[in-house]
Amino acid sequence: MAASLIRLHFHDCFVQGCDASILLDETATIQSEKTAIPNANSARGYDVIEAVKREIEHACPGVVSCADILTLAARDASVAVGGPWWNVRLGRRDSTTANRSQAETDLPSPFVDLNALILAFAIKGLNARDMVALSGAHTIGQAQCFLFRDRIYSNGSDVDAGFATTRRRRCPRNGGNGNLAALDVATPDLLDNKYFKNLVERKGLLQSDQVLFSGSTAGIVSEYTKKPRVFAADFGKAMKKMGEIEILLGKNGIIRRRCSAVN
Repeated sequence: MAASLIRLHFHDCFVQGCDASILLDETATIQSEKTAIPNANSARGYDVIEAVKREIEHACPGVVSCADILTLAARDASVAVGGPWWNVRLGRRDSTTANRSQAETDLPSPFVDLNALILAFAIKGLNARDMVALSGAHTIGQAQCFLFRDRIYSNGSDVDAGFATTRRRRCPRNGGNGNLAALDVATPDLLDNKYFKNLVERKGLLQSDQVLFSGSTAGIVSEYTKKPRVFAADFGKAMKKMGEIEILLGKNGIIRRRCSAVN
């Protein structure tokens, strides 16, 4: 679940800030982010966070927010798969609402170009280096066929022919939209710098991965291929920075008793 928990935290923070809004179920007054296009049938880990919340509520009710739990879970998921540890400042409060429309506009698409990626992260206060480091989370996890089909059938100059041929075996031109492929062909279960080496070899699975090895960010990718410790340090710094986007503090939010519903 490591990749899913890190992704869940990212998809939370890019919509209304890190307020656990992604965890809210649909109600008569809430349009759940769970059903937004970037999350539907792909975001996972809700049950993990809810299980942690139940344990914490039993021990010390009304103290720890779902937003803090989700932030800590992302950090601990990184450590569990060989990635870095970083200090997480606590005190976030939970939102009382979600924003499905913002989830469909603010979460960057896997089909966008480099400039669009840089802009999407800049809007959230993250610079290009933060963006490249955070993209390194794609060294774990999987993607569905429909997200990379166009890339592997494009015969483009930015995709390795052998890599494309291999990926076509599980992703036909028609059908199989939900078939999965590892985002990192080398070490799919370790949070390391192999993802960046894949990009240099034109083996990025998503278009939004491969574009990082172009233009103004190509140098950062090259640096991370040679300096894994620099990547690990930058990843931790960027995750900490992302985890403090537009947080709710004090009376600006609540502590939910259940992560999926407002009290």
